[in-house]
Amino acid sequence: MSSSFVIACVGKPSAGKSSFLNAVTDATAKVGNFPFTTIEPNQGIGYYPLDCPCVKHGVTSKCKPRHGWCTNGRRFVPVRMLDVAGLVPGASEGRGLGNKFLDDLRHADVLIHVVDASGTTDDNGRETKGYDPVNDIQWLRGEIDAWVYGNLERRWPGIVRRHTATKAPSVDTLHAQLGGYGTTRDIVQRAMDTVVRTSLIASKDELAQWTLDDLHVFVNVFLDHRFPTIVALNKIDMPDSGKNIASIIKRYHKASRDGISEENIVLTSALAECFLRRMVKQNYIQYMTGDDDFVSNDDGVRNNGVELKELDEKTRRRLGNIRDLVLFRYGSTGVQDVIVRAVEVLGFVPVYPVKSLNFGAAEAFRDCVL
Repeated sequence: MSSSFVIACVGKPSAGKSSFLNAVTDATAKVGNFPFTTIEPNQGIGYYPLDCPCVKHGVTSKCKPRHGWCTNGRRFVPVRMLDVAGLVPGASEGRGLGNKFLDDLRHADVLIHVVDASGTTDDNGRETKGYDPVNDIQWLRGEIDAWVYGNLERRWPGIVRRHTATKAPSVDTLHAQLGGYGTTRDIVQRAMDTVVRTSLIASKDELAQWTLDDLHVFVNVFLDHRFPTIVALNKIDMPDSGKNIASIIKRYHKASRDGISEENIVLTSALAECFLRRMVKQNYIQYMTGDDDFVSNDDGVRNNGVELKELDEKTRRRLGNIRDLVLFRYGSTGVQDVIVRAVEVLGFVPVYPVKSLNFGAAEAFRDCVL
């Protein structure tokens, strides 16, 4: 028992999507259990961290989650991740794996767009210099917009005629057309409410009076609700990343555009996270995802009573670079923050089903539902 939503990870080739997925889905042996009956080849399990109520109620020693795990009052709840392949310009026209890319998106509730902040890969993932990562943010939204709006625009005259003849509520008519994108009537209703409340369309919800421009306005609002997107600005430790990050933050500061707002941009270094985890497994360092630093044998620390391995000079130098360029500069590798933001943007909160807070000898807080 955990969650029923799906977080989809998208990104052009060489943006670091594979490293990001490895970083967020790399589970240790003790957390191999998860509540999903079937895991497809392009699916994985990530973990949403939160403070467990076992601390507040004094039952930390009895806290035995059925799924995920809890360490010293920090709980990690499994969430389903989907690797969406085929993101290249022209995906909406079937280029590359475009049809599969768009079909996979239908199963997602929220998107994580992994973007190469260094500007060293072009729109097709080829090595280059000076590429503007803003282009990637814009054309992801552009491809999804072209997919949804293009399908509606071609059939709009017939949709309006049928709507007028049946006198159906506008939301029902739109939901009938948009249901194929994995949407619910509630999402269509919220998009329509936004249009009416903000007067973005002069004729509000009167479909028969909508122009194609009005339809396009609605599609943009609908996409905000149907495919909320978190941008994971990756490779933040690369030489040109700093100036690109500043430019992107400036563009989206206090302004929502391209389906993105400033609070949904998270700085990440997936490769740094993967390396730190590997060092933990090999007993070179103590570190937990989300920490702002690690400790090693150089610090005279033991790992659960076992002395940490001594670092060779090459490993010490690489860890030092990660500490200086990522952890000290940005506060963490950011990969956990991306998952947290993806869950929170959907408005989910944790619920712990229990019959009583008096657990006695029983195991506590076995389930957590988002």
